Amino acid sequence: MEKRFIMANDKEIKEGKVTDIYFVRTEEILKAKKLHNVEVNAEITISSVPNGWKWVVYAGLREVLKLLEGLPVDIYSIPEGTIISREDINGIRIPVMNIRGPYAAFAIYETPLLGFLAAATGVATKAARIRKRAGKNTLIVYFGARRNHPAVAPFYDFYAYVGGFNSVSCIAGSEFLGKKPVGTMPHSLLIIFRAIYGDHRLGWKAFHEVMPPEVPRICLADTFWDEVEESIEAVKTLGPNNIWGVRLDTPGSRKGNFAAIVREVKWKLSQLGYKNVKVFVSGGIDEHNIKELIEAGADGFGIGSAVASAPPVDFAMDITAVKVNGKWIPITKRGKFSGIKTVWKRIKQSKVEYIVTSEGTNIDDAECIMRKYIENGKIIQKLPSPDDLREYVISQLDYFEL
Repeated sequence: MEKRFIMANDKEIKEGKVTDIYFVRTEEILKAKKLHNVEVNAEITISSVPNGWKWVVYAGLREVLKLLEGLPVDIYSIPEGTIISREDINGIRIPVMNIRGPYAAFAIYETPLLGFLAAATGVATKAARIRKRAGKNTLIVYFGARRNHPAVAPFYDFYAYVGGFNSVSCIAGSEFLGKKPVGTMPHSLLIIFRAIYGDHRLGWKAFHEVMPPEVPRICLADTFWDEVEESIEAVKTLGPNNIWGVRLDTPGSRKGNFAAIVREVKWKLSQLGYKNVKVFVSGGIDEHNIKELIEAGADGFGIGSAVASAPPVDFAMDITAVKVNGKWIPITKRGKFSGIKTVWKRIKQSKVEYIVTSEGTNIDDAECIMRKYIENGKIIQKLPSPDDLREYVISQLDYFEL
């Protein structure tokens, strides 16, 4: 059957079809030379961190576990959602995951495995950076589905939420999270009412009349008039007791000083007695400008492109040990550190420190965070819920600076 869209489905990913051809050829060679049962320890580390980021949110583990489930391998990993640097306090690259088993059994999965980690970590990190700058209590909704391939929209929604966003607007993404989608209204609604009836205020009114009570009344207030005037008219049209707030999505050509616009809208609504009407803003917002908008009075944000275009985090998989005659032999490529390693974490002077050691070494004042997740192909750890992952990420943010 011919595919309608250019995309891989679950079955093709699980079958190893989304891989680089040289891994398939390697598997064939190992089988031909009767080396397909040679066991290795394959270590996953961060090769580089984009844009000078000091830390990343390690994400994508649940996808990797589903990918490798059923294979004759054991998997050890640090917990998903852990905020981590590329290197430990001694300059050793931190292994986020170890895979042990016959290399030929999982070689073809290196490509999708690294892809899961790269994309999820990039998205979760960007979301967490925005959350860090915005503080823990600011409302942030992910509007990024239109900025990515539709097939991966739920994936981006999931990890934007894990990284600290409050909710997402995409229906499919919300279903994976077990949440209700959150959104406002598009300009097209108001344009149609303006074209047909000559008055776009009827669009706000229609939204209020048709939508169920649990949907917040957030009126888009920048379509035809000045933001202040549209905001005031929106409140008058729906009534201050019915409206949750107004949304400003001012185009770049009119934005000027966006914080000044927000400040003016808040001030003039307050002067008219509408102090409880909130201002929700969207368009071009990231960790670099969100703080000034909060200080200007913005109560919530719709953010899409900043997270949807998050750069992937470059992970690498390297063999660091091979089992020969029942004994693990440390061996790897140059530029890497051989042997099987584990990761320790401690908090010192309100900062998180990571220490990498050879497996079997103990550090008395630190916690070992490398855990076994798969044993001989079976997932043995209960995977945390999206809410638990999100809470874990946010709980760590105080220990890290942007």
